[in-house]
Amino acid sequence: MGYNLSAFGKKKQQWLKKFLQLPNGIPSHDTLGRVFALLDPDEFQQCFFSWVDAVSELTKGAVVAIDGKSVRRSHKKGVKPLHLISAFAVENGITIGQKKVDGKTNEITAIPELLKMLKLKGCIVTIDAMGTQGWIVKKIREKKADYALAVKANQKRLLQDIKKTLAEKKKNTAIDYYQTSEGAHGRKETRECWITKNLSNIRDIDKWTGLKSIARITHTRTVNKKTTTETRYYITSLKPNAKKVLQVVREHWAIENNLHWTLDVAFREDESRIRIGHAQENLALVCKLALTLLRQETSAKGGIKSRRLQAGWDNEYLLKLLGLKEL
Repeated sequence: MGYNLSAFGKKKQQWLKKFLQLPNGIPSHDTLGRVFALLDPDEFQQCFFSWVDAVSELTKGAVVAIDGKSVRRSHKKGVKPLHLISAFAVENGITIGQKKVDGKTNEITAIPELLKMLKLKGCIVTIDAMGTQGWIVKKIREKKADYALAVKANQKRLLQDIKKTLAEKKKNTAIDYYQTSEGAHGRKETRECWITKNLSNIRDIDKWTGLKSIARITHTRTVNKKTTTETRYYITSLKPNAKKVLQVVREHWAIENNLHWTLDVAFREDESRIRIGHAQENLALVCKLALTLLRQETSAKGGIKSRRLQAGWDNEYLLKLLGLKEL
């Protein structure tokens, strides 16, 4: 990436002089690399978060999805690739926080640290099963936020209790139900949610601060006459509203499609081989900043990758993205 930044700067040097003092010209790729490697990532992130607060406000009920991603080639022999957990505001389409961790297995210790950094009052936090831990639930509630968390075998007792409750057909077990269906071109998808406020079978209920409902969601997908079914279980501090919880859970996966996938396709993040100091962590934040700007400014046609290229070609469009005017 250093080569690209330096080459871009040299091609745009006269234009950049309208905004920057460049007494020694454009820095070399080695200099740019050293700057990003030495830049304190915590301080850099704090500046980023302050900017996010200034340009975007999360509304009540906004879904904030938390998930991790490794930058696959950012490693060398004997060293694991960089792994980051991100908090993604789904409706706004922006990253509101990121935290470096040692690896996938250590996400549960880093998530509370990430939560500390975020303003989440009134939001709904979603995390995959890795983050379904009592202390994480407590931290979410301390931030005055709600949660919808997946439950898998890592919480065996809880999973057993939820399955038992939702399998019961007693008259006093009120279960709300909602279904959605969609399809085209030989594909059909059906999502169903069953949810109840009956928590009588939850043995460790005190562990789950603010728990109000438990849910089962089944996703049935048919492609070219081949059908697959997947069932997941959830705990949530939301009231037992099947339609709402189904929507929240579906929005969680936006972090995969609208953040992780876009970073790989439009910014080729997984192909990055930058490994010196803090450079990869800082550049990951720069990419998320650029992605936020590209999402907010939509006057140009095309997807994120196309708009990113246009920002490199078209000075006027780049100024729009940055919110600047030529002097």
